[in-house]
Amino acid sequence: MDLQKQTAPAVSELRASDAERDRIADILHDALAEGRLTAEEHAERVEAVLRAKTVGELDVFIRDLPAAHRQGPGASPGPAPYRPTAGAIPIDPDDNVVAIFSSAVRKGRWRAGRRIHAYAIFGSVEIDLSEALFDHQQVMIKSFSIFGSVEIRVPENVSLRGMGGGVLGSFEVDTLDSGEPEAPIVYVDGWAVLGSIEARPRRGKVVADILDRVQRTVDKSLRKHLKH
Repeated sequence: MDLQKQTAPAVSELRASDAERDRIADILHDALAEGRLTAEEHAERVEAVLRAKTVGELDVFIRDLPAAHRQGPGASPGPAPYRPTAGAIPIDPDDNVVAIFSSAVRKGRWRAGRRIHAYAIFGSVEIDLSEALFDHQQVMIKSFSIFGSVEIRVPENVSLRGMGGGVLGSFEVDTLDSGEPEAPIVYVDGWAVLGSIEARPRRGKVVADILDRVQRTVDKSLRKHLKH
């Protein structure tokens, strides 16, 4: 019996995965932040990306953007992902910051956990990470504002991502990309209902110990290796 030869499909004809859709969406988010796309163009392309079936269909939406052509070995590091790595953020918070008809503040030299919950109900919450100690590279701030405000400030050399929204309220997160591959990534998620959630870099403030932390990790691994 003769077997029919089947030609392998081209890469552009392969079915797109969720990870590939996320990558294209991240590039579009960056293009919006850089002013390369209008809000309407961004919304149209993201909606089309979610409906795309193949890799080739996805590539169409970033073909006119510079980020699509930075894949060579000499390219700069890609932007921080818009979602935390699976398993990197715990379900339960390391810290709760609650303001009900009051105000609550976290600022100064404090140790930031992997997950922080902020609740502002007819009150105000201020979370200032500009002088915080980062023991983890990925930090999630889950925020809820109901007739209140949550204000978040980060050092200007971290990466900052927003994933929430507003219901008759304001959710504003300045997208920020650090040039340091070891820099923390701060994710701000949540909802503002008749309130506001705002996250921005505090200019002039940086995580000064990023390189020190990398060196300490290397030294620790080296000492452990030498003991064997």
